Formats: sequence, structure tokens, C-alpha cells
Amino acid sequence: MASLNSKIPYYVKLYNLIINDKNVTADSLKTKFQSQYKGASFETSVNYLYKILLNTMLELRNEQDSYYSLFDKILKARILFEKSLYKECFDLLNKVKASATAFENYSALLISSRLELDYLLSLNFPETDEKTLLHKHFKVNETLRVTQKIHQQSVLYELLKHRMIYKGNARSEKQRTELNDLVVSEMSIVASSNLENFEINKLHQLFQANYLISVGDYKSALHSFYELNNLLEGNKHLWSDPPIYYVFTLEGVLDSLRSLRNYEGMTHFIQQLKKLKTPSLNFNTNVTCLVFLYELFPMLDQGDFFSCEILMRKYSENLLKKTQLLSLARNAELSLYLALIHFGLRDYRKAQKTLSKIIFTSRDYSYLPLYRTIRLVNLMILYELKDFDLIKYETRSIKRDMHTAGKEYKIERKIINFVNKPNLPISAMKRKRMWEKIQKEFELIHHDVYEQQTLRLFDFSAWIESKIRRIPLSEVLVNKK
Repeated sequence: MASLNSKIPYYVKLYNLIINDKNVTADSLKTKFQSQYKGASFETSVNYLYKILLNTMLELRNEQDSYYSLFDKILKARILFEKSLYKECFDLLNKVKASATAFENYSALLISSRLELDYLLSLNFPETDEKTLLHKHFKVNETLRVTQKIHQQSVLYELLKHRMIYKGNARSEKQRTELNDLVVSEMSIVASSNLENFEINKLHQLFQANYLISVGDYKSALHSFYELNNLLEGNKHLWSDPPIYYVFTLEGVLDSLRSLRNYEGMTHFIQQLKKLKTPSLNFNTNVTCLVFLYELFPMLDQGDFFSCEILMRKYSENLLKKTQLLSLARNAELSLYLALIHFGLRDYRKAQKTLSKIIFTSRDYSYLPLYRTIRLVNLMILYELKDFDLIKYETRSIKRDMHTAGKEYKIERKIINFVNKPNLPISAMKRKRMWEKIQKEFELIHHDVYEQQTLRLFDFSAWIESKIRRIPLSEVLVNKK
């Protein structure tokens, strides 16, 4: 048995060490490998195992994914030509062009078409008259035209998403006007495009829907996302792998439905998210996070914090222990809502600890618009902990950031003013009059489409009401319409 084990390559032994210990780290793996297999090179084994696994995964993807398969065939066509197997080469390139057209993979179509022309040129255009050659040139030009339109459409959508992530949704007429350059450019492209093309149509609908969300028009955004969902559902063979645009669509639908408080309508789209499974661990974890959040929101928005806690425990293994796989923005969002669960359960220390990972761990989070909301929640936590000295320090810091950003919002000002005046009236009658006055101000804020961008994340007015009226936050939230 020992002699048989000695014949096993070291890279296989390394692989066995990895799969037999789920909690293994790079350092502990190196130590364990070197202690068990003295004289073996850890670096050499790692590099060889890396190549073997990468090649194996690539082979598997060729069988599962048209994108990989098309480029694999293009590389094989090159080999066939180099070996003077010209007929086989051109036959394979024709198959690639046909499949690339069917899957609307314009990158593969362009490369295979251009490669065909290069090879025909090198062979002095065998069996190719001028009319046929011109037709091939025409097809390449058509592909280039569509590719350019897709690129232009992608640029605008990517710029819009970047602004939404790092500048936030429009929260003033000025910020809304700043999006006009993208809107005008997008309209111009659409006017000159053929929207029967799936990719162009998809990007157009994504742009329109996300723009409508960014300016707070959730009803219109929901309509656009429904159209986009129908487009994607009817063209599953054209999905990217992993299907990131489908996830963007489902998230947009769910975000719009939540903003409209149509929680029943969310169930179907949450189920669609749950059906998605890909080989990408990062992608799957981000999808799991989306599922968790949109299962959470109906309970959180209505103050059912105990059900929130049960759901949080349910996702402990599949999500909460894998947060390193989440994107920066998603991690911040998850931390915010986990903190709000703890806050609702009055476990303020745990809520503070959850947010401290975002506030103090990395400066990268401070560039996200959500960071301002996180700091407002942190002020609420400090208020409940009666840490008024830290509240004053945090308030000065937040005001400096607001001054730099050039915009202070009414709801933010209300929270800051409230937490800096901790001594509420003792008299029930005075508190009642105090709330009646503030309530009128909050009603105006709730009807401000730009202030709603913050209130839809969490209803800060509900917390202030609970403190003034001395009733549980859950009771205030459950009575909100």
C-alpha cells in the first residue's frame, strides 16, 4: 500500500489535502504539505495542480457553454489551417459563423469571418468570385456596425450604473439634470438602431429601467423591468454565463416592487433567483445574498424583527460565513440590514459591531452612497447606547462630508438634530405636541420623491416616532401603510 501511495503524483496529494479540509488556508496547507511530503516542492506542485485544474475546467466549459465552444473551434480551425487541412478549416469556420449568428455572439462572428478572409487571401481566393468576396466584406461590415452599437449602448448603461453605485440615485433636480447627457445619448443611439437585435434591445431596456429607478419613478421602472424580463425569458439561449443581466433584471423588478410595497408580487421573482446555479462561487453567493435580502425586506419593513432573526439564522452557513465573496456594495448593503435586525431586537452592541466592519475597516466603503445611510443608522445606535459624546464627534464628521458632497437632505438633518437633543419632554402631553409638529414635517418629506430614496432603505421617521411616543419600533412600522 505504501509503494502504491508513493506513486501518486505530489500535485494529486496536494489536491487531496485541499478537499479533505474545508477550512484550510494557504499557509496551513503549505505547512501540512511540507511536513507530510518532505523533499517535495510545494510551489512546483501548486503550479502543476493549477494548470491541471484550469485545463480540466476549460474542457468542461466547452461542453456546457457556447461561448467557450465557439472560441475553442476557432483555435482548432487555426490548427487545421496550419496543417494544410484547408477544407476542414473552412468547414469549421462556417459552423462557427452559423452558431455565432444563432447565439448573437458578434465577437466570435467577427473573428471567424476575418480569419476566413485572411485564409482565403493567403490561398489566392480559391473558388471565390468577386461577388462572393464583396458579400463576405458586407457581412463583416454589418457585424462591425452591430458591435459598435452594442458597445455604445453598453458604455451608457455602464456609466449610469457606475453613477448609481458611487453617486447614488438622483436626490435633487440638479442631480437628475446631470443624467441628461446619458439620456440624450441613449435616445440618439436607439433612434438609429435596430431594436430587433436582442443585445441592443436588452441594453436599451436596462438603461431605461435603471434610469427610472435612479429618479424615483418606480411604477414606470417596474413596467420596463417586466418588458426586459419577458425579453430575457424568451431568449434563454442568448444569456451570458453566468447570467448577470438576468440577475440585474430580477433585482430591478424586486427593488421596484419593494419600493411600491408590493410584497406579494416579489415571491415569483425570488423563486426565479433561487433557480439560478452556476459554477461561479462568487456569483452564486451574490445571488444568495439577493434572495436573503428580498425575503427579509417584507418582514423588516413591517417591523417583524423576530422573523428577521429566524431568517438570518437560516442563512448563516450559505451566506453570512461567505461575505468575503460579496462585492463591496453588496457587503455594505448586507451589513446595513443585519445591523437593522439587531437594532430592531434591541441588541444595540451587536448592531454596532456589524456596522463597525463597514465604518472602520476600509476607506473603500466611504465612497458608496449607502455609506451615508449606514452612518445615520450608526447615530441611532449611539443614541440608544446613550453615547452622546461620540454622537457629537460623528455628527461633526458627517456634516463635513455633507459639506464636501454639497448636499444635505431633510431626513438626514432631522436625524442629526434629533440625536443631538437627547432630553425628550417627560410630560406625555408635551411629547404628543412635539410629535404632531414633527409628523407634519415628515409627511412633506415622505411625499418628496428625492427624500424617498433614503426612506425606502429604512423609515427613519418611524424610529423618531417610536422614541417620542415611547412605543416599540416594531409597532410603528407595522402600522405604516
